[in-house]
Amino acid sequence: MKQAPHLSTAAWRKSSYSDGGDNNCVEVADGCAGIAPVRDSKVRDGGVLVFGSAAWELFLTEIRNESGLR
Repeated sequence: MKQAPHLSTAAWRKSSYSDGGDNNCVEVADGCAGIAPVRDSKVRDGGVLVFGSAAWELFLTEIRNESGLR
């Protein structure tokens, strides 16, 4: 079993497409080698989903392609 990443000092950020509210977006932690931790901005002390960097990049690419963003 893999050990959970240590995220207490992670730098979390919201999407630039968020409307700026505190309770309406997911957040992703930057600077975590090889992984992309994601959490709900409404429950910051709740669970964290951890994606591999390659899977996260593919997800973002597909969203950009579907929405016409580049």
